[in-house]
Amino acid sequence: MLAVHFGAGNIGRGFIGQLLQKAGYEIVFVDVNAALVDELNERKMYRVQLATTGKPESVVEGVRAINGQDVAAVAEAIATADLVTTAVGPNILPHIAGAIAAGITWRLSVHAKPLNVIACENMIGGSEKLKEHVYEHLTESVQAGAAQWIGFPNAAVDRIVPLQQHDDKLLVIVEPFFEWVVDSSQMVGEVPSIEGVTYVEDLAPYIERKLFTVNTGHAVIAYLGYQLGMKTIDEAMRDDRIVQATRGALQETGALLAAKYGFDPQVHGQYVEKILGRYTNPLLSDDIVRVARSPIRKLSQHDRLVGPALQCMEKGMNPEYLSLAIAAALAFDYPEDAESARIQVSLKEFGWENTLHNCTGIPAGHPLEEIVREQARRLKEWSGSH
Repeated sequence: MLAVHFGAGNIGRGFIGQLLQKAGYEIVFVDVNAALVDELNERKMYRVQLATTGKPESVVEGVRAINGQDVAAVAEAIATADLVTTAVGPNILPHIAGAIAAGITWRLSVHAKPLNVIACENMIGGSEKLKEHVYEHLTESVQAGAAQWIGFPNAAVDRIVPLQQHDDKLLVIVEPFFEWVVDSSQMVGEVPSIEGVTYVEDLAPYIERKLFTVNTGHAVIAYLGYQLGMKTIDEAMRDDRIVQATRGALQETGALLAAKYGFDPQVHGQYVEKILGRYTNPLLSDDIVRVARSPIRKLSQHDRLVGPALQCMEKGMNPEYLSLAIAAALAFDYPEDAESARIQVSLKEFGWENTLHNCTGIPAGHPLEEIVREQARRLKEWSGSH
């Protein structure tokens, strides 16, 4: 069996690639990092280390790589693949769509055989969004064939893989916990047997549980930690104020998820405690700036902070701690991040209210605006006291 995976970075190698190799797939990584591609082709293996006591290691063998700029080679691999996956980041999906489209076109011209393309990204509806980009490159006749033979099932993925550098360029350190949930109702052909993948008929509850718990908590810690001058997530979690704010935000999102999807509050509470424990793992030591980057995307109306805050308001809940994190995200002034720089320019040129509305989609005059404004004042007190 052959799996083509876009993105040979830490998530691609340390999470998706590892699970696919264990399931018996030959892995072909696609990446534009020529040095990484050459290293994979030379060694045809890499090591994955768990960030836990003893740092146990496993070896992923039987891998090779293709430079993403070689569209013909990528298309040829997709033409014969049994599965295609991605872990490139939401902003890169449009850039790989052309190569995937070329592969689908080639595949359908040779034989009609089912293929599923799964975007394993930190976003809602990642595979559907990738499908939109791919279809822009397909002719109408190929689109008709793709509609029958090519599936784009959405997925929810969760594994913390911190920014890292090693003498061994291919070594990846990952946390022991992981979750990969796939919407089986959107798949074509036989559902592949991959240990560690959970198939469900309705993905929405799992996507929002992950987004509004893991990603929300991460964002709260990162944006508040940055304001207090901290460097890593585990360092920030040693501050009682940040722990209280993170737990408070996850209680807000937990109440929302229970009301929306009927999650058992006790079971969800246990899930939250497990997540909080993951943030404190000193062996992960994730960089705050890495987690906080791209604040405009993370402040968008349906993402991890504003999304649950607006939904809480609709259900009569007061999202105090989510609003504190929204205020902190607007105050994230890291010049090397392009989105952060755009926010800071907007604050100076157009003021706080206009920036809030433009970056978050919170309508002018919405009750959430006043809550965020009040939490912005509270944040200044926080910042001034550290």
